[in-house]
Amino acid sequence: QVQLVESGGGLVQPGGSLRLSCAASGFTFSRRAMSWYRQAPGKERELVARITSPGGSTSYVDSVKGRFTISRDNSKNTLYLQMNSLKPEDTAVYYCYFPNYWGQGTQVTVSS
Repeated sequence: QVQLVESGGGLVQPGGSLRLSCAASGFTFSRRAMSWYRQAPGKERELVARITSPGGSTSYVDSVKGRFTISRDNSKNTLYLQMNSLKPEDTAVYYCYFPNYWGQGTQVTVSS
């Protein structure tokens, strides 16, 4: 069974940083593109960042470009999202995604 387990969320002040992790199992991680999505209350889930397999290409939604960095460690089957210069509008539940599978999500709250 595919398992995706996110961690690293929390409460931070505007301008702060967090690093999210997604531990993956149940598939050949290194062969698959992976993504981070987020969903704020009352909003649709949106694609935040994507990384190809084996990790040579990344893409980001315009609102996070320059602040967020997606990366992967294929030896550890782990996906990361480094989030810097966080803004209140980044507040959401963040999800790791592999086609047709979602992790449980990790809450990120940016507030003073």
